Amino acid sequence: MAFFKKHKGRASYELFTGYSHYLPGIGGMFMLFLLFILGSLLGSLLSGLFNFAMGPSKLVESYSMLIAYPVSFIPPLLYASAQSRRNEIFDTGYALDSNNFGSKGGVVIALTVSLATLAAAFVSEPVVTLLPDMPARLEEALESLTNGPLWASLLSVSIFAPLFEEWLCRGLVLRGLMSKMNPAKAICISAAFFAVLHMNPWQAIPAFILGLLFGYVYYRTGSLKLTMLMHCVNNTLATIFSRIPAFEDAETFMDVLAPWKYAGIYAASLVILICAIIIVRAIPVKDQKMGNCDKVEPLSI
Repeated sequence: MAFFKKHKGRASYELFTGYSHYLPGIGGMFMLFLLFILGSLLGSLLSGLFNFAMGPSKLVESYSMLIAYPVSFIPPLLYASAQSRRNEIFDTGYALDSNNFGSKGGVVIALTVSLATLAAAFVSEPVVTLLPDMPARLEEALESLTNGPLWASLLSVSIFAPLFEEWLCRGLVLRGLMSKMNPAKAICISAAFFAVLHMNPWQAIPAFILGLLFGYVYYRTGSLKLTMLMHCVNNTLATIFSRIPAFEDAETFMDVLAPWKYAGIYAASLVILICAIIIVRAIPVKDQKMGNCDKVEPLSI
């Protein structure tokens, strides 16, 4: 795909700027979801053909995963690009990625939201314990994402997932919904969309909670790079812990930490999360509706 085709000095296909003029509402969100499902089916087909051609093995499974996952996003990418190019001549757009970090600067905000992500992940843990045991088949499928070569796991969950999922869930869906409704409502709906993409409640519930945090940070900063960083931090830590022997059979940190240690870390995580939200909230917003997403003028101007 030509991600860097230029048009009157502006990139029309680049992953960040090439979709500025597409602002999907609820209907557009459902269309993107259906296209994602279509891409997932296509990715599964290609993955199955690759496994058949190469023969079954854990290494082949890792390679097939690296093929299937990006393919899932190709239909939404193409659709959103076409919609944006159709609108960019006359309609005002909003940048998918902006750099509005307030007086503290990007480095401080990046460190703050990274810590907030780890804190939010820890705080949301007890919710998962309320669910029934994960089906064995699903557990095996999720373990296959992290049991292959470390480089393949990190490429998939720490690079591909933050890049494509944040582009879709925050860059397109949340930004589009903010242009149509109250920002708080848009953040909640986009977090629910993010949760549904995971296709199972064991991942969806923590994803919804993190999606609320990611969405709020996106609203206050307009930075897709920040939410990609947050997503990367969460997934990388999960991958690393999954390879530590003491955590292999543990569902949560409750299973490996003494109650007093768990309570102490939980309390500290709550404090970190609250402080981080206060810091991010102090960033002034340009537009009460679109937050700090920079306006992009139509090409005809």
